[in-house]
Amino acid sequence: MRTVRSIKKLEGIPVLVRAALNVPIVSGKVSGDFRLRRALPTIEYLRERHARVVLIGHIGDQGTESLEPVYESLRKVIPGLQFCGVNTGPVARAAVRALPPGGVLLLENLRRDVGEKKNTKTFAAALADLADVFVQDSFDVCHRPHASVVGVPEFLPSYAGLLVEEEVTELKKALKPKKPSLAVIGGAKFATKEPVLKKLLGIYDRVFVGGALANDFAVAEGLPVGKSLVSGASRAEMRSLVNNRRLSLPLDYVVAPHGGTREQGRVAAVRDVGSNEAILDNGPKTVAMLGERVANAKTIVWNGPLGNYENGFTTATEDLARAIAHSGAHSIVGGGDTVAAIEKVGVSHKFSFISTGGGAMLDFLSKGTLPGIEALR
Repeated sequence: MRTVRSIKKLEGIPVLVRAALNVPIVSGKVSGDFRLRRALPTIEYLRERHARVVLIGHIGDQGTESLEPVYESLRKVIPGLQFCGVNTGPVARAAVRALPPGGVLLLENLRRDVGEKKNTKTFAAALADLADVFVQDSFDVCHRPHASVVGVPEFLPSYAGLLVEEEVTELKKALKPKKPSLAVIGGAKFATKEPVLKKLLGIYDRVFVGGALANDFAVAEGLPVGKSLVSGASRAEMRSLVNNRRLSLPLDYVVAPHGGTREQGRVAAVRDVGSNEAILDNGPKTVAMLGERVANAKTIVWNGPLGNYENGFTTATEDLARAIAHSGAHSIVGGGDTVAAIEKVGVSHKFSFISTGGGAMLDFLSKGTLPGIEALR
């Protein structure tokens, strides 16, 4: 994999940079700039070498959102940053031509064009037409077969940015953990987590499954889950995982009436979930058990919250963040809600590596590579 450091001539060269710009927006403003901060080193590297930097990225999933709030946030830290309201065509090409050496231009949301997700050659070629070199620095989408991920490298000399280089280096360390080792996988969607669970169970001493993901395991064991979120995975799919001696599951839960609030929550044993209740967080016994395992671990990998984080069930996730931060273990974490919890409790500086990827991190851990990385080879 060639990196941006391998590019011999940059002065005056238009460089198309796929950057991690998909950040939370609240009331028209960026509410969490973690990914934007991580995008800056590659941008600065190119600016300092007088390249003409053309930033592309996406925001949201609908294809209707605008990157203007991201522009307003980035212009505070990138001098002279410009914004173009389209991402291809004559207007975009003219904006690129007008860029001075060392200048930076942000183009509009890629997902406004259906060719991005469909990976059409027409859209990939139109993006490639804007520059002479392509730099992939958006690790968070490297698992997606989209035009700006795998399409553009067919048309331009392509390199990994500093962030993607760091992500690959650090996540490879997670695949060779020092013992004792602990993996914590939360969130939901068993189908997307099954490959990484199988991989981690083969190399980690303990793999704890929390969050809504654990509900599927509870169903497989014949435990009540009431109105809890489940993915519908069959018992046959779960059997080999459930019987693995390295697997750990919650000891207790915080439950509430279906559609209830955190104030209505109560602590429940795993066999004590009412038919009209939903499991919304891991309970205090579970947190204490995890705390002991965290304290003894030398390597910890964590992805996904332990509760319904977006709806206020944050206690277990934030307690785990504090425990890992103070453990002294080599800690590698990722996932949007996971990172939000770490930043909320002010311990991000105590983690060894925080990935910008959620699904991309999990896919890399399960496969050792990603489509967007292979495209750079």
